[in-house]
Amino acid sequence: YWDDSDRPRDESWREDVATASDSGRPLGDVYRDLRAGAESGWDFSSRWLDGDTLASIRTTTIAPVDLNAFLFGLERAIAASGDAEAGAYAQMADSRSRAMNRHLWNAEGGYFTDYDIERGSPKTSLTAAALVPLLVGAATQDQADATASAVERLLLAPGGLNTTLARSGQQWDRPNGWAPLQWIAVAGLERYGHDVLAREIARRWVDTVGATFARTGMLFEKYDVER
Repeated sequence: YWDDSDRPRDESWREDVATASDSGRPLGDVYRDLRAGAESGWDFSSRWLDGDTLASIRTTTIAPVDLNAFLFGLERAIAASGDAEAGAYAQMADSRSRAMNRHLWNAEGGYFTDYDIERGSPKTSLTAAALVPLLVGAATQDQADATASAVERLLLAPGGLNTTLARSGQQWDRPNGWAPLQWIAVAGLERYGHDVLAREIARRWVDTVGATFARTGMLFEKYDVER
């Protein structure tokens, strides 16, 4: 993810200045990484951090599995449209699929993950972003089966699907669950025949939202899926 500007965000100017001042890095780099993290939608998450604090954010040096999967899905859709450029987009999708399998598939863990461009190595931690390749059909059946197993073992919580395994204090991390990620997980798992796990994630999430609404009369952007 990227942002052309290397200035603090208008809506969080004072906070961004404080974060960059504590980083010991060029201020413009930190501002761009903060802006790119906001552009990702995962603002903020241990996925982008190189340490325990937000000042260590390195969003622009990470090749994200979800972004590449979404682009693959769009390339496949254009390729199937019959447009004059369909053949070129089919080639783009094939190239991206090969790159995802080479750089983003964690064979040992059994799931897709992000890639650290700066260090030239994949990140090892499982996150809910690993389910986006299933949503768009970028995974093989064997990869989907392994991903389902890892997700059920590591991310499934009493109230739905955890976002990551890290307790960083950032809102796109454990123990928080977010509605879009629940839907991505359910739709992706169903696409590959993992209906039982998909329905269990859906049931736990809907129960969480419903019980909270019954108690408070409100819907929230995120929920603690562990408590």
